[in-house]
Amino acid sequence: MAVVRTLSKKSAKTSALATPTDLESAKAQKVADAINKVLADSFVLYLKTKNFHWHVSGKHFRDYHLLLDEQAASIYATIDPLAERVRKIGKKTVHSFGEILRLSALKENEEAFVSPEAMFDELIADNKAAIKTMRDAHEVADEADDIATASLLEEYVDEAEKRLWFLFETNQNRQDSAS
Repeated sequence: MAVVRTLSKKSAKTSALATPTDLESAKAQKVADAINKVLADSFVLYLKTKNFHWHVSGKHFRDYHLLLDEQAASIYATIDPLAERVRKIGKKTVHSFGEILRLSALKENEEAFVSPEAMFDELIADNKAAIKTMRDAHEVADEADDIATASLLEEYVDEAEKRLWFLFETNQNRQDSAS
């Protein structure tokens, strides 16, 4: 005779998301919490970069427009693998824009007009902050012996440093800040 187990609706829903992992549950939760902060920063940075891509103006419009679109695509490409990594270790990812805004260290930009120079200054600061969040998450992953998450973060830090480099160099010796 089969044993029938009944779970509360909440327990059944929670257990449905409990993907098995060899990581200790508490360590996996710390990794998930750290990655959710990276995800939050990534969402905010993606949307801000797209916003600036859509609203950039001036004599270097085409170059800036293409650069920002390329950078937004690079950021966007990190989101799904990071969220799936959280799910692979049996934890939950961010669920809403509200949660993203609460977790992110970055702030939105809702200004009607931002000069290209100010856009790049803001994106430089935001990419630096996002890199810091990724480095912090990498430390947590290392402490949890989560080499897969650490490996993803290493790649994404390198990509973010490249974005930062391009933004910095683009903003050097600018002659069009008033344009």
